[in-house]
Amino acid sequence: MTDWQAASAGLSGGIVGLSLGLIGGGGSILAVPLLVYIVGIDSPHKAIGTSAVAVAASALFSLVAHARAQTVKWPCAVVFAAFGIAGAAGGAFLGKLVDGQRLLGLFGLLMIAVGLSMLRPRQSGDNPDVKLTSESARQLFPALAGIGALVGGLSGFFGIGGGFLIVPGLINATAMPLINAIGSSLVSVAAFGATTAASYAHSGLVDWPVAGFFVAGGAVGGVIGSWAAKRLAARKTMLIRVFAVVVAAVGIYVVARGIQVII
Repeated sequence: MTDWQAASAGLSGGIVGLSLGLIGGGGSILAVPLLVYIVGIDSPHKAIGTSAVAVAASALFSLVAHARAQTVKWPCAVVFAAFGIAGAAGGAFLGKLVDGQRLLGLFGLLMIAVGLSMLRPRQSGDNPDVKLTSESARQLFPALAGIGALVGGLSGFFGIGGGFLIVPGLINATAMPLINAIGSSLVSVAAFGATTAASYAHSGLVDWPVAGFFVAGGAVGGVIGSWAAKRLAARKTMLIRVFAVVVAAVGIYVVARGIQVII
């Protein structure tokens, strides 16, 4: 590992952490292109495996804060994550079977879709008292399990946190408020990231030194992002839109680089 890779990994992690702290989601999707085009990891599969480690670590950092604030609906979050873990394991297995450059091109298409989806206003549920109990399980359990497995599969296949899908999935399944969906989603983001990372690590597709610097940079960036978010709260909608355009633009670049292998 060169000094440039160490520095660029820390800086790239800082960018992802900053975006996560500043706008509360979506930033981890930048990890793979940063690892490929800035840090210089030559294998898209290794970039996905390495980013999954960073995704899981970043989610755990954020989960602690949300748990202390009591915004996590634990029973709902655990069921969603449990079924999603099976999906993530299957998705990671399939992802490793796909040609690396083709997978990177598909990842670019996903980034474009994520960027466009972030331009839409986030919807919130209207049931702050929702709980998964023996009485409500008949209604809530099938949706939590089904959506969790589907989102977990996509998360594992692309090596992303999937928060942009998990949050609306939890709201659709339970009608919980947005703040609870964000807090609860972190259980799944951490679980899916760890599952994907374990699968790729088993295949020798994680660059651990790079992952370490990336996670360290992400922790610093997250603190700065959270600090900035409080001072730019009135402009958060604008920040999200700007970030969405950046994500879509990077996605277009990734697709343009890999258009031949996609088709």
